[in-house]
Amino acid sequence: MITRANLGPIQMRNLSGMMELIEEIRARLVPLEALEISIHDDSAAHAGHAGNRGGGHIDLLVVSARFTGKRSVDRHRMVYALLADLIPQHIHALSLKAFAPDEF
Repeated sequence: MITRANLGPIQMRNLSGMMELIEEIRARLVPLEALEISIHDDSAAHAGHAGNRGGGHIDLLVVSARFTGKRSVDRHRMVYALLADLIPQHIHALSLKAFAPDEF
């Protein structure tokens, strides 16, 4: 388990920055009136791979009534529109699952 006690100063800055990013993502998703949001930082599993210039790898699950009757691609567009300026500097890769309440 990661705790502040077992992290060095550089790791603490990275953890703090990722927590700020997660809170920023949550804030930007408010217009979707989500019933469920799950955000997981998967950056450690992808550290150092080609093409990554510092943004995080995020797994995102969003459940919203605003997705009802919409195709998957349209749901993804709705989310990407809210997060667009975070990509690629803050979010390098986004794994997105978007469901209507009756699908979750």
